[in-house]
Amino acid sequence: MQLFDPSGARKYLTVSERTAFLKVAERAPRDVRTLAMTLAWSGCRLSEALALTADRVDLAGGVLVFESLKKRQGGIYRAVPVPPALLEALDLVHGVREAQARRDRGRSLRLWPVARMTGWRMVHRVMTEAGLSGPAASPKGLRHAFGVAAV
Repeated sequence: MQLFDPSGARKYLTVSERTAFLKVAERAPRDVRTLAMTLAWSGCRLSEALALTADRVDLAGGVLVFESLKKRQGGIYRAVPVPPALLEALDLVHGVREAQARRDRGRSLRLWPVARMTGWRMVHRVMTEAGLSGPAASPKGLRHAFGVAAV
């Protein structure tokens, strides 16, 4: 993982920037807040988050199950542990338990049924309101921040 772009600019959010992002996200519309929390706490790619369906939210196990979109083949999944507060927010906002009780177990319910560019704008708006700018002020900046924090 490259932490800096060719000009030497940092590609990840610092701990304080990530905290500011999450604080602003708390005041955002509910679907924007849950998308922001998912990106910050799971380290997933924006496209992976937008492809997330209710059946891949494991409330009992405390994980989100993402299909890897970078492997160039379908059917490769990874489970990422996330805080209980995120799981509770996903259930409250998106009706995860209710969807999982249906016949298809929630396979047909995308949590954020928006295009990638719309998702990017949602996240970028929160970044701007948090006073963040530059290469790190993006969904990828959250992913890199997650990786840096994990190390």
